[in-house]
Amino acid sequence: MSEQSATFIAKSTIKAADLDHRRKINFNIGRYNAVVPKGKEQFTNIELAKKTAKNIKWQAIENLDQHLLAFETNFTQRGGKVIWAETAGQAIEEILAICRAKHCKTVVKSKSMVTEEIHLNHALEENGIESVETDLGEYIQQLDGEPPYHIVTPAMHKSKEDVARLFNQKLGTPPNYTPEELTQVARKILREKYTQAEIGITGANFIIGDIGAVAVTENEGNARLSCAFPKTHIVIVGIEKMIPSMTDLALFWPLLSTFGTGQMVTVYNTIIAGPRQANETDGPEEMYVILLDNGRTNILKNPAQRQSLYCIRCGACLNVCPVYKNIGGHAYGTTYSGPIGSVITPNLQGMQDFKHLSYASSLCGACTEVCPVKISLHELLLENRHESVEEGFAPIAEKMAWKLWKLSSLNRRLMNMGNGDLKNKVVNGLFKGWSKNRSHLEFSKKTFNEMWKERKDK
Repeated sequence: MSEQSATFIAKSTIKAADLDHRRKINFNIGRYNAVVPKGKEQFTNIELAKKTAKNIKWQAIENLDQHLLAFETNFTQRGGKVIWAETAGQAIEEILAICRAKHCKTVVKSKSMVTEEIHLNHALEENGIESVETDLGEYIQQLDGEPPYHIVTPAMHKSKEDVARLFNQKLGTPPNYTPEELTQVARKILREKYTQAEIGITGANFIIGDIGAVAVTENEGNARLSCAFPKTHIVIVGIEKMIPSMTDLALFWPLLSTFGTGQMVTVYNTIIAGPRQANETDGPEEMYVILLDNGRTNILKNPAQRQSLYCIRCGACLNVCPVYKNIGGHAYGTTYSGPIGSVITPNLQGMQDFKHLSYASSLCGACTEVCPVKISLHELLLENRHESVEEGFAPIAEKMAWKLWKLSSLNRRLMNMGNGDLKNKVVNGLFKGWSKNRSHLEFSKKTFNEMWKERKDK
């Protein structure tokens, strides 16, 4: 068992028994579940919209090299700079080099799972650069020293009372402040940071190949401020976020907002195509886009897993997953949690250390059903399990158990031997891990074969 697996089991065991945690999660996810059906009403044929989106992403991923080169050509023509980063370390080195060149002391960041993936805040802090999260949920998590809990809603596991206590401890606000008052406090602090920061860092929801631009969608306007106030704007985005054409946004923006938060469209939707031009009055003087691989090409070269790169990070699969709703986002111990995280993390960070995530599923198929780009998530979880065995990561006890099962299942006399108590004692004695959180396995007194013979003999 890997260290990551042991940690996951320990954390999930604690969280699964935490009824207060479960109450908060079910309450917050319940609010999404109540409005998502309303948002879907904007689509005349939701299944057709999902199939169309999947086909567009299929085309983008199958021809990813061409689209990325087209993006680079179009983006650099307007003065933008593209940096290709094969690993998280390379991405951080490039960002630190830009920060040093700009004598940067303060960075403002909008919500970005990719920057969480490469642990950018930690790297900036180690180099004496203040990094401030400007999304309210991310800001709350940063104050509390925690990573995001959910792909879309970073502080989903906190109640308004939890946030009030946190602000009281960290910022000295009265403990009885309302959510509106707490928001105003954060707004005042963050507005000052926008004007102080030398560099703004954002992610991107989509890379648009045909016009050489990035698309950012948000509800607070903080991403716009993060890329408009500072003189330098850095975008860091995974290469899989590609869509071929700007016209594709007419489908993907509503899908992302509806399946993510139940909105018909998110409040702020921005297309950024480079630094400030000669005829423009605002915007950054310099703009960089860092195209991050960090294991994505490992998924790309695997035909069975490639469709997981279609993901638009809406978070819908997390909201329906019975495992996620019981153990929460932090138990996974990874940047990407829930079903999509369980699919891609073993392929991004190593099957040996993270294969256990592929077993953190009931395989009910709810995640596949709600996915707006029709990723077969439950089938990919099974594929991960298969690949982990093929790569030799199955434990010896598991291999022996299957060999014994194969031996006995191919021999009728062995299958009929020791029915009832003997089988119960042997199996429950060998597989103690199974009954640790479940009832004991109970075998019938007779096999179906024996019962059928008795029936025929009558």
